[in-house]
Amino acid sequence: QVQLVESGGELVQAGDSLKLSCAASRSTSNTYAMAWFRQAPGKEREFVAGINAYGGNTYYGDFVKGRFTISRDNAKNTLDLQMNSLKPEDTAVYYCAARPSFRASRDPNEWMYWGQGTQVTVSS
Repeated sequence: QVQLVESGGELVQAGDSLKLSCAASRSTSNTYAMAWFRQAPGKEREFVAGINAYGGNTYYGDFVKGRFTISRDNAKNTLDLQMNSLKPEDTAVYYCAARPSFRASRDPNEWMYWGQGTQVTVSS
């Protein structure tokens, strides 16, 4: 069992930067891939970024276009998402996810553990 707690969401203006963090209740470094998803009102949950166990390969949603960076600190059991050049369409609840697999997945149905989410609102 892994508990995930996100933090860092807030109201920002278009063009601003924001860093989200996710703290895991136990070590996930060797056996858990991790990811960020987001969900806007009335829309399906969307893959934002993922990182394999050990912090190797990273993956991003097509809409990211180099604006976001996912990283993990296995010593601290944390996952971060640095978001730059934010746009109003980035407004959503952002969720941290973990799954007991080496490789991240873009399919939200393949993730086992979820945080409660943190709200990011980008004003124009």
